[in-house]
Parts: sequence; structure tokens; C-alpha cells
Amino acid sequence: MGMIRLAGLLALCAAPAGAETLRVMSFNIWGGGANEGKGIEETVAAIRAAGADVVGLQETRLETDPCTAESCPASGDSVAPAIAAALGWHVYDQKAENVALWANAVISRYPIGAASANDLGVPLDVNGKTVWLFNIHLDDEPYQPYQLLGIEYGPAPFIKTEAEAVTFATETRGPALDLLQADMAAADGAAAVFVTGDFNEPSAHDWTEAAVAAGQHPVAVKWPTTGRLEAAGFIDAYRAIHADPVAKPAYTWTPSYDEAATDDHPDRIDFVLAKGAGLRVTDAAIVGEDGPRSDIVVTPWPSDHRAVVAEVEF
Repeated sequence: MGMIRLAGLLALCAAPAGAETLRVMSFNIWGGGANEGKGIEETVAAIRAAGADVVGLQETRLETDPCTAESCPASGDSVAPAIAAALGWHVYDQKAENVALWANAVISRYPIGAASANDLGVPLDVNGKTVWLFNIHLDDEPYQPYQLLGIEYGPAPFIKTEAEAVTFATETRGPALDLLQADMAAADGAAAVFVTGDFNEPSAHDWTEAAVAAGQHPVAVKWPTTGRLEAAGFIDAYRAIHADPVAKPAYTWTPSYDEAATDDHPDRIDFVLAKGAGLRVTDAAIVGEDGPRSDIVVTPWPSDHRAVVAEVEF
């Protein structure tokens, strides 16, 4: 009798017949490790460890030297084709130059179709279902957490209030979101739509009153970039599984810095967002170095960002 009841419960929890499962990863790869003079091997190992099926990559090319807050163009060739080749995957290098991209690429075990008008997204053929992945890398200057904390970074003024932070964030990243919104028209009718990226902006789910009381952030802020995407129907995949930002801060910036330091600030600025009729997030994890902030540990870790991976059914 107990076994029959258990089987019934498992059947209720199982994916619907014909449903697909997909693991989507967002990974700022810091030049594929080349900013520290490394090859792509550690980056490939991290993607394998995450069990990803498709990855939105950011920083597939080297930073220039010098790289400043005001000017840091990408240089050299993208490492995305080599990473995809090592995995036996498909690749699309996002080569357009606009405010929503900085050396981006999409790699996928599934075939990739023609990109959207502004090069922000591509369709994937996932066993006959059309899925769109939009992959972005937004401007980091001015960077509002630093403005709020009095950390020098470029010429932007220091600020004190949520209203100021929202205004600066909207001015900094709003034009990129306009491009993204325009490109998303191409995804009408898709079985699922994803947005991956280094947003260089936190989430309202993290900068809460509870997080302020815990000493994680200086003030509660309803950050506009994730807010705008959620208003369009997207789910923050990590917070769908790990809702408490105090228990699971999920900092993706930065594993290379002491969290107690006063000249930087740990934060979750890398995201996987998802939407689709009947879509369900079943797992989400932070991928990073051997330490308390990583759900999936990869040693050695190649990047100055931790990655995020989410599993969805649709």
C-alpha cells in the first residue's frame, strides 16, 4: 500500500508527457580565462560540471590593457568557437556592437538558428520545439552599488537613496532593455524563452529589508532591470528555487575578492530568467570555486564571476 501511494506521488511530480528538460547557464568567462593567461580548459570543465545544455557566454574576448570604468573595449578573437568545439556543440558569436552586448556568444548542444535583429537572441531547436535564448551584457558604469557605498569607480557621483539608485540604473541600462524588448518580438510563439547575462545590476529579490537588516546591503532597492523583465512575464530562475536572499545570497560577483573588503561589494548580478506556458523551474545552482557561495564546486575556477545554471521543464 505504501509503495502504491509513493508511486502515485511520483507520477504527480513527473514531467508531463512530451515535456522537455533543459539546463541553461549564464557564464561571464573573463576571456575564457585568458585574462589570467590561461587556456579554455578550465572554462570547459566548469560548463561540463554544471551539466548545461546551453550557455549564454559573456566576455568571450580579452579586456584591453588598460581597462578602465570609462573605457574597456574587447580585443582579440572570441574563444567561444573553441569552447563549443571542445564540447562538440553549436556556437553563435554575437558580433554586433550595441549597448546590450560586450563580447557575447551562445553555445548549445542543440542546433542554433538565425539571430534576432539586434543580435541579442537566437532560436534553438530542442527536439523539435523552438526555444529562444537572449544573452546580454549590460553597462557597468556607473555601477549603483558602488555609488551607494561610496566606492570610487569612474566619474559617477555617490548617492544615498533607493530613488537615486533606480534613476541611475534606468538611465544606464534602460536603452539596452529597449533593444532587448524589440528583439523579443522574434520569440513570439516559442515554447520557452530565456534571458541570460551579466546585468551589472542586482535584483530587487536580493536588496530587501531583510537583507539590509542582515548587513548584506546598505538599503532596500527595487532594481529596474530584473523588475522590467519580470513585468514581462519572466521568472528569476535562481530565486524560484532559493527564495530567501539572506539564507542564500548567491553572490556571483566576485569570487576573487574578500567579502569583508570595503572597496568592493559582493552581489548577484548574473542571471537566468525564463518564461513559457507551463514552464517550471526544477533546479538552480551557483557554480564557482571551492567555497561557501558555490552550490556546484569547480577547482580551479577560471573566472572573476561565479556562474548560474537553472534546470527547467516546459
